Amino acid sequence: MTDSRDRSWRRSLALLLVAGPVLAAGALTAAPAHAAPADDVRINEVVTTGDVGDSIELYNKGTGSVDISGWILKDEKNGSRHTIASGTTLAPGAFLAFDVHGSFGLGSDDKARLYLPDGGTLVDSFSWRTHSAPSWSRCADGTGGFTAAAVTLGAANACGGGPAAGAWPGGGSVATADASNVFGRDLSGLYQEAGVMWAAQNSGRLWRLLPNGSGGWTPDTAGGWSSGKTLRFPGGSGVPDSEGVTLTDAGSAGGVFVSSERDGNASGTSRLSVLRYDVNGTGSTLTAAKEWNLTSDLPSVGANLGLEGVAWVPDAYLTGAGLTDVATGAAYDPAGYGAHSGGVFFVGVEGTGMVHGYVLEDSGAFTRVTSAAGGTAGVMELQWEPQAQRLWVVCDDTCHGMHRTMRVDASGGFATTAVFDRPSGMSDLNNEGFTVAGASECVGGSKPVYWSDDDNTDGHALRRGTLAC
Repeated sequence: MTDSRDRSWRRSLALLLVAGPVLAAGALTAAPAHAAPADDVRINEVVTTGDVGDSIELYNKGTGSVDISGWILKDEKNGSRHTIASGTTLAPGAFLAFDVHGSFGLGSDDKARLYLPDGGTLVDSFSWRTHSAPSWSRCADGTGGFTAAAVTLGAANACGGGPAAGAWPGGGSVATADASNVFGRDLSGLYQEAGVMWAAQNSGRLWRLLPNGSGGWTPDTAGGWSSGKTLRFPGGSGVPDSEGVTLTDAGSAGGVFVSSERDGNASGTSRLSVLRYDVNGTGSTLTAAKEWNLTSDLPSVGANLGLEGVAWVPDAYLTGAGLTDVATGAAYDPAGYGAHSGGVFFVGVEGTGMVHGYVLEDSGAFTRVTSAAGGTAGVMELQWEPQAQRLWVVCDDTCHGMHRTMRVDASGGFATTAVFDRPSGMSDLNNEGFTVAGASECVGGSKPVYWSDDDNTDGHALRRGTLAC
């Protein structure tokens, strides 16, 4: 869920992304690096605004690892300094972001500088005359000039060149798919499992929905599901801010997986987690059987700007498509990890617009194997469509309902393959959930899709449209 102030900020951010500042010659400067092996390390991205903190990303453009222990980041003031921790190594082709806000702030007319541990040998610097909108990014990574781009801290920069937005690839008509005021506000992630729809609500609630006979959905009245079930963290504590929901190919019998951005009982603190729930009981409360808390592995974001979407992608697709595992630098090999779900869980981060893929092991261990820029100011929903073998990346009214599809490309990473506007018959709603029906529902070349509106506009939280099969 995002409150009205957050939505206002994100709308402004979206406008900046589309119509970023035109820079006069000399407005941005990048000083040359000095001394090998430091010559391979570059300031690659700078963020001065938004909810990810004042951040500086470094990139190793060389062919060998560089030990950057004790290196120093500064702004324009010589007295400012952020010392990189001992034991920090930057692998070739690797990106590493540092939140420097605790050491100094990055202003609207400022610079970022990188020094060797002696504090006097300059490695690289970059200066600017206006705040990032939302990121100053080198294009190409490590070698190009700086330009306004989406935030991609910890991953390759979003340097543009992607496909232009096209019309929605289905019918333009959209209809409501629920009775009036069934759910109220805050309905978010969706996942259709044949004749069942799973829906996550931000208040720590999971719904099991059944067809209502007229193309829509209604709460299951059996098994304690009439008003949805209350979600808890492992041990029965807290209130997960449940945003996204997905299943593996085992279906709900293998557990329902929910992404959460914080504990509602500690709403000012990020807790970027994926939780697994056994949904087979009849009680009114579900306690997570497992939690993978990813907070320490991701750039910091505002507590209400965390994991909005989650989707599971099968190992078979990833290996067949040639995904490169960023943790090893080699082709992704599921056998290199402990017992897991047979796939990779992708999470979408609202505050950065990034999509990250994790192997979540049954033991509780996790490894990030890929990252990609979602291409928009925020990611509100992720959905894997097996029939078309594509990952949907969905933004709400922040981006005027833009949808993107992604696949593994020739470089071994996920890249945007198409961009679509929302259906012509749908208002610019705060849609935080999206799901695609299975191939069995294709009739006359199209199948249903559904959206959930966090604002419950006009008393309805679910809407139905169509998509070409």
